[in-house]
Amino acid sequence: MNLARESIELLEQVARILWFEGTKHGLRDREWMALRFLSRANRFSRTPSALASYVGTTRGTASFIIGELERLGYIERKRSATDKRSVMLSVTQQGKKFLVRDPVNVLVDAIAVLDEEVKIRFRDTFRHVLDQSDAAEQRHHTDVCKRCIFLREERTATDSKTAAEFSCRLFRSPIAEAEVDLLCTSFEHHRQ
Repeated sequence: MNLARESIELLEQVARILWFEGTKHGLRDREWMALRFLSRANRFSRTPSALASYVGTTRGTASFIIGELERLGYIERKRSATDKRSVMLSVTQQGKKFLVRDPVNVLVDAIAVLDEEVKIRFRDTFRHVLDQSDAAEQRHHTDVCKRCIFLREERTATDSKTAAEFSCRLFRSPIAEAEVDLLCTSFEHHRQ
């Protein structure tokens, strides 16, 4: 028995939950993927081109997905405050409520009951597989800021506590502490 191949075959079966045929609760699989992504993406990645990159599609198809989600009231477009040519996407309150019906919640719930150590190994195993695949294909996957080579953290000590300030060296912009756990399509992991 080849454990690596068996693992991939199991992953394919799990993927059927992610990539179901037709629609589920009125959304197609890529629309679910886009809504999920936008709910967890940092401000640098809530753009049409970042969404296209994450979903693995053309900008035209991403534009269609955005239009559908916008028509349903799940996301909204706003002009960027810093660059009037750019559009920022955000999930509406209606979209956040709708995400409760996300078909992947079955998988999230199945993983959530595992011991903390097992969940960490599970996550880290998938990260390892993605990292190896990225290296072989010379590409980058999306991940959280706190693991990115571009994140800069400075700690300052005051009288009674230590404060952390974060910034992104790629975008040359400060990052709020709450943002370091959000997804970024410009993620690049530390090379070993």
